[in-house]
Amino acid sequence: MSGNKTRKKPTKLSLRTKDQLKGLVFVSPFIVGVLMFFAYPIFLSLRLSFGKIDSIIGLKISWAGITNYTRAFLIDVEFLPTFLEVIKDTIVKYPLTIILSLIIAILLNRDIMCRGLFRVIFFIPFLLGSGEVMKQLLNQGVDSQVLNIMDGQIIPYNILNYFGSTIVNGVQGVLSIMVTVLWGCGVQILLFLAGLQSISPALYEAAKIDGATEWEIFWKVTIPMISPMLLLNLIYTMVDSFVSVTNPMLEYIQSFGFSKGQFEYAAAMGWIYFAFVGAVVAIVFALMKNYMHTNEVEEVRKRGKDKKHRVFTIERAPRRTFE
Repeated sequence: MSGNKTRKKPTKLSLRTKDQLKGLVFVSPFIVGVLMFFAYPIFLSLRLSFGKIDSIIGLKISWAGITNYTRAFLIDVEFLPTFLEVIKDTIVKYPLTIILSLIIAILLNRDIMCRGLFRVIFFIPFLLGSGEVMKQLLNQGVDSQVLNIMDGQIIPYNILNYFGSTIVNGVQGVLSIMVTVLWGCGVQILLFLAGLQSISPALYEAAKIDGATEWEIFWKVTIPMISPMLLLNLIYTMVDSFVSVTNPMLEYIQSFGFSKGQFEYAAAMGWIYFAFVGAVVAIVFALMKNYMHTNEVEEVRKRGKDKKHRVFTIERAPRRTFE
């Protein structure tokens, strides 16, 4: 009778399941790498920020509450000034980077001679002077030496003496900021160029037919159409400014973590800084979300029956009536 027992057929995996398993096998090294080198360090740093290292051997950590966080705001006299310095530097350089990048991208998008060469020229400084290279160059004073107007070579001494040291030093500071900004705006220029080149020429032609001026075309056609790239540039520039190797806040945190060996306090300062950057990025994203071009298109589709509502509101000249 045992021979009459029916044998169960081995279950065959469907083609979709096989594809999913193959994909899981291919991405498994990435998942393991993220867990080991990203997720676990983040969890460990959060644990360190609320703890105290009792023993380096085995990394024994005891609970310390918010002691490390209160130290940053109430005890450490250098934390808040350094933090405010970073905010002030970002407020000055952040809008300059966005505005100059957009202006340069608009100029490079026009039909001019050697357009490709100029694009390369603006992007090369970003490749050559990024990361540790940029830090070493700034430490050697390249931002002030490139446009040093105090040596009398660019502007004669008699003119410098006429305006006085206060005004000259102010101009020198502005030029130093401009050099630093132009040095690192290569990515922003390329992103804006990509957005400008994706705009259909038919939109500009339709706007001109409707009687729009160049200023109206810029604000009501160009800006809405490149709004996704504008949002990307705003977030990228802000994050790049906050995590730059020349950022004094990061240098201050690293000094406690690697030089002084106070890993708990360094982790707490890192999380405070991370929370601030995340909040600023979230605010920028929330504010820009209402001005995105895609949202305007969806709104027009919802109001499809309303013929008066248009994606780009360009005021037409009033028609003349003849009596």
